[in-house]
Amino acid sequence: MADTNDPDISTLSSVPLVGVAVNASLAALKIVTGVFGNSYALIADGIESTSDIVTSLIVWGGLRVAATPANEQHPYGYGKAEALAGVVAALALLAAAVVIAVQSVREILTPHHLPHWSTLVVLVLVVATKEGLARWVGHIGEGVESTALQADAWHHRSDALTSLAAFIGITIGLIGGPGWEPADDWAALAACVVIAYSGFRLLGMAGRDLLDAAPSQQLEAEVRRVAEGVPGVKWVEKCRLRKSGTSYFVEIHVQVDGMITVREGHDIGGRVRSALRAANLRIADAFIHIEPFS
Repeated sequence: MADTNDPDISTLSSVPLVGVAVNASLAALKIVTGVFGNSYALIADGIESTSDIVTSLIVWGGLRVAATPANEQHPYGYGKAEALAGVVAALALLAAAVVIAVQSVREILTPHHLPHWSTLVVLVLVVATKEGLARWVGHIGEGVESTALQADAWHHRSDALTSLAAFIGITIGLIGGPGWEPADDWAALAACVVIAYSGFRLLGMAGRDLLDAAPSQQLEAEVRRVAEGVPGVKWVEKCRLRKSGTSYFVEIHVQVDGMITVREGHDIGGRVRSALRAANLRIADAFIHIEPFS
């Protein structure tokens, strides 16, 4: 039975909880400031931040499930839960883009007063905090190829983008004066395009993981190199990899001297498996098929 209790996943599951704490604090700050600063865009932004709390909790849950050890019912483990969490997070990102776009159009069509200048101070704090959080989570997600964490990072970045758009729009409105009230709403509408694009991109990444798309040729070449470096291996004929969570399962056909005993061939296969799992390639398990060299 494959051992898919990847310690990386169990450790990574704490990363989304940092986002939960930050989003809860910023959501309260934005809503309060929006009410007193006469900025509906900031209030809507604060409400959208509360949805990010739910998304981060979903990502956290997916990573926790993915860390569950393999068993008889799931011999390949629960790694696909990470990709499923990525799908949910990507769909939530697309939903956020739609909600923000609808709110922006409604505000453009509804006359309203200019926000107070103090809202700009809060928006600068929000942009700096959320962009920093997005880069931190995104860096970790890219390092272990976690679609769920990368989607969570883009939720943080989408918050930073909408806040940046609000900052630009409010600044234009304050400088332009009467008649420029919808400037922040137009800016938020433009930010929705970037957010939606990121949502579709992340949805495609999660879909490829769920459908067992082949990983990069570079990873396959590295797996072949490690296997061919094991004494007794003459050649690697076939090599297939599938991603599960942040780890990979390998199915590999290695050719050995056709005149050796079955025991010797079995021992070579065991050494190939051990070499692959020790190669720092995040190989959860490898299934070795021995063939005679031709």
